[in-house]
Amino acid sequence: MIKRKGIRVTGLLLFVEIIGLGLFSACKNTPSPVAASTPIEATYTDTLVQVTDVYGIPLGIYSIEEGKVRRNQTLSDLLQPLGITMQEIYKISLLPDSLVNERKIKQGNRYLFYTKADTISELPLHAETVFIYEKDHLNFVVISIDPDTIWARNGRKPVETRLKVASGTIETSLWESMLAEDANPMLAVELSEIFAWTIDFFGIQQGDRYKVIYEESYVDSNSLGIDKITGAWIYHNETDFWAIPFVQDSIRSFFDEQGNSLRKAFLKAPLRFSRISSGFSHSRYHPVLKIRRPHHGVDYAAATGTPVHTVGDGVITKVGYQKGGGGNYVKIKHNSVYSTTYMHLSGFGKGVRQGVYVKQGDVIGYVGSSGLATGPHLDFRFYKNGSAVNPLKVEAPPVEPVHETNMLAYGWTRAFTISWLKLLE
Repeated sequence: MIKRKGIRVTGLLLFVEIIGLGLFSACKNTPSPVAASTPIEATYTDTLVQVTDVYGIPLGIYSIEEGKVRRNQTLSDLLQPLGITMQEIYKISLLPDSLVNERKIKQGNRYLFYTKADTISELPLHAETVFIYEKDHLNFVVISIDPDTIWARNGRKPVETRLKVASGTIETSLWESMLAEDANPMLAVELSEIFAWTIDFFGIQQGDRYKVIYEESYVDSNSLGIDKITGAWIYHNETDFWAIPFVQDSIRSFFDEQGNSLRKAFLKAPLRFSRISSGFSHSRYHPVLKIRRPHHGVDYAAATGTPVHTVGDGVITKVGYQKGGGGNYVKIKHNSVYSTTYMHLSGFGKGVRQGVYVKQGDVIGYVGSSGLATGPHLDFRFYKNGSAVNPLKVEAPPVEPVHETNMLAYGWTRAFTISWLKLLE
């Protein structure tokens, strides 16, 4: 049965897993059973030593104190109240930064202090005291402290990958819909990047629907983020849009139900999230000049400093300041037919200069209000054979589709993914 709102998927997956485990076991060489008369040497093992916690510390040997780093606390501030001597603290400070970097002790991070119980102090294999500092949700350092020895090791907590599903209807925005469905809102960003070439996310409407299957990693019930999307569907403008993952030429990409790549020659928009404040027009009233004149571009209102991405691969032909009102601008030639211009920038991306080759999605500047502008926005212009065209109506050709030799394998992947998505409510 498949459950929504972030609950793990069972049923079909469990069946597949059981089948897989059975096949794997059948392929292994089964060892011969030990004869009943074979003598077995008995050895004593303290079971307490064998069971460890998430940090690899034996359970039952130590008493544990824990806390969180307070504002402006240093490593010394944490260790001194725990009874660690200044000499021991000095030795700890000499450890490499890869183990303990005192400059990166962060407020709110968790630490633990292990003290060996007196009743088992005769166990020589374990340090008298152990200090653990969690660098983040995943990584930690273990510092073992004995009277004559200090040693440390880095560690990582076990990561649990959960297969999850989400589906819903958009009322205000894709982001808000994800929150309402108790799904990771970063799914909105992931989907906007997957469908960036086929759906204009500035045009998402009330009533549009979506379904998505994805993997998310967890440590201690804290999400580390979305690992990957394993299938997605969006219903927009009365059209079904499918995203089916498939590995071709060792690269994992997304394709539609016909096997066409979702990647196109040009992105639908140069900004991730914004709104269109002014469209393409042959006669628009200019808010600064107070006259009517052509506006052969699309204005995207966004906060100053919002990254601006090139919509396609190409060579930067011009970078500078346009005296006619465009302010800071970048012009890119994509091929012999198409070019784009990005105006009113507050600044340019790293390494952006004339003659530099850029790839689709590279940051070439930041939203601003340079030139003739009443507020921060991007004036984006698209040219075909030197003539301005409406960027919102450009139909970009797709990149390489699924190879004919891979269509059979892709067909199985497509059928499984679409069937699974259709099962979601």
